[in-house]
Amino acid sequence: MDTRQKAPESRRATIARSTRHLALWTGAWLLATALMTFGSLFLWPDNTVLNGLAIVMNLATGWGMILATVRYLKAQDEMERKVFLDAAAVTLGVAVVAGIAFQFYGSLPFAAMKLEIPHLILLMGITFLVTTVAGWRRLR
Repeated sequence: MDTRQKAPESRRATIARSTRHLALWTGAWLLATALMTFGSLFLWPDNTVLNGLAIVMNLATGWGMILATVRYLKAQDEMERKVFLDAAAVTLGVAVVAGIAFQFYGSLPFAAMKLEIPHLILLMGITFLVTTVAGWRRLR
């Protein structure tokens, strides 16, 4: 029986591993979302069992992505965590405010286009990216 203990992982290796896991889980969730969306449209349009399985797979990979994000945050130092959480807070606020405005705008008779969830997700992604870059620049 081997009684040697493993040497503690370096901070850089821990961050690299948690970043890699987060990227893998995010990619898996994106693929599951694409399969759920396009599978129900093109591959199995009227199969409720496959649609249900695609939804369950999307929820499971989404949960894995959330857990990977938590592990990623735990690997960060205080400053990195602050930048991430500040960007997440701004993104959440923008999502709530814009989501409510989108809902109201869509019910207006003169609405030029129908705003849907993909528009909100794009706005959230841009908001998170911009606020993260701004946070890093501010802390330099």
